Amino acid sequence: MPELPEVETVRLQLSKEVVGRKIKAVAVTNGRVVRRHPSAKEFRTHLEGRVIKSVSRLGKYIVMGLDNGTSLVIHLGMSGQLRRAKSVREVKEKHTHVVIAFTQGGELRFVDPRTFGEMFVSQPLPEGTKPVISPSAQVAMGGDGIVTRTAVPELASLGFDPVEDVMSWERFAVVLRSKSIGIKTFLTDQDLVAGIGNIYADETLFAAGLRYDRASDSLSTTEVRRLWRSMVEILAEAIKHGGSTLADEQFVDIFGKPGNFQNFHEVYAREGESCRRCRRIIVKVKNQGRSTFFCEHCQI
Repeated sequence: MPELPEVETVRLQLSKEVVGRKIKAVAVTNGRVVRRHPSAKEFRTHLEGRVIKSVSRLGKYIVMGLDNGTSLVIHLGMSGQLRRAKSVREVKEKHTHVVIAFTQGGELRFVDPRTFGEMFVSQPLPEGTKPVISPSAQVAMGGDGIVTRTAVPELASLGFDPVEDVMSWERFAVVLRSKSIGIKTFLTDQDLVAGIGNIYADETLFAAGLRYDRASDSLSTTEVRRLWRSMVEILAEAIKHGGSTLADEQFVDIFGKPGNFQNFHEVYAREGESCRRCRRIIVKVKNQGRSTFFCEHCQI
C-alpha cells in the first residue's frame, strides 16, 4: 500500500499539473471506487464544472479543494494509481476505473487493480460546527493538518501527520507514552500516526535502533528523541527519492515513473541479507499479521 512518502510524491506532482484546471467531464466504469456515493451519477454531478483550487494531503489521503468549498478526496488503497494523460488519445491502463477530463485538455485517471482505493466528494460541515479532531492530532502545535481535517470532516479522526502537523519531540512523547503497545503497532495505527505503514515503520525503527515490540511507554527520553528524529528523517528522505516501488511495481507516480527509495532500504524486504551496520542477518517475523523486518543485533 502506498504510504505517506508515495502519496506526498503524487501530491507534489498534482499541485503542478491540475491546480487551476476545470473539470469538464467525469467517467466512472467501476462504482466500487465511488462507493460512498449513492451512484456514479451523483459523484459526477459534484465534480463536473468545478475548478480544482488546491491539492493537499493528510496521512494516505489526497485532498483536492474545489471552487465551491467541497473537496475531492482520494485514497489509493492497496494498488491504486493516479495517472496524468496529456491527451485523451493516450492508451488507458488496464483497471482504469475513473477518468476526469479537463476543459484545458488532458485527463487524470484512477487506476486500481484490486479496487480497495476510493474517491469521494466531501461536504464541509455547517458553519459554526467543528469536527471532532483526534486526540493525537490535538497535541500538534500547528501546521496544515488541522485545516485539512476541518475542511474534510471524514479525515478528522486521523492521528497526527509527521509532515503536515507541527509537533515537537516532547509532544510526540506525550502521545507515545499515552499508550502501552508495541512501537510498530503505535506507528502504524492511523488513529495515532497518519501515513506510516509497514515499510516506513520498519525503516524508522531500524534507524532508531529499537525493536518493533518494545512497549511505547517504555522508551527513555533519549530513545523517544531518537525515534522522533528517525521518523522525520526517513520520511523526508523517502519523499526526496519519490517513495518506494517494491517488486510488484504497483506504485508509480502520475507519469508512470517508479520511486527510488527502495534502493536505500536498510531492513524492509531484506530478509536473509546482511545488516549494513553489523553484518548480521536481517530477519522477518510476523507481528499482528504483518511482516516485520529487523536486525536482532542493532535493534534493542
